[in-house]
Amino acid sequence: MTTTHWFYLIAAGLFEIGWPLGLKLSAIPSYKILGPIIAVISMAISGILLWLSLKGISIGTAYAVWTGIGATGTFIIGVLFFNDPSILLRWIGVSLIILGVIFLKVA
Repeated sequence: MTTTHWFYLIAAGLFEIGWPLGLKLSAIPSYKILGPIIAVISMAISGILLWLSLKGISIGTAYAVWTGIGATGTFIIGVLFFNDPSILLRWIGVSLIILGVIFLKVA
């Protein structure tokens, strides 16, 4: 396990945020074409980077980190830019996702 694999994994997680963002943007008339393009490109890059990270990180840990970054990042973007509900219970849920990823890494 090298820092390069972790770099790939974190970058993959960040690109994982791009595809739901692209799909959300596609509902806006001025992003009808650009939104799906962002989504498809983000999916492809995220998948390739995840694949590269798996050469040095266990699949269970990598998948949890990848989806954790994607879910947490998408949640935060939804709250900040799309007026998604920002209630305590939702923040606790995201915190539990992050905590679960940490536990998998530490174990």
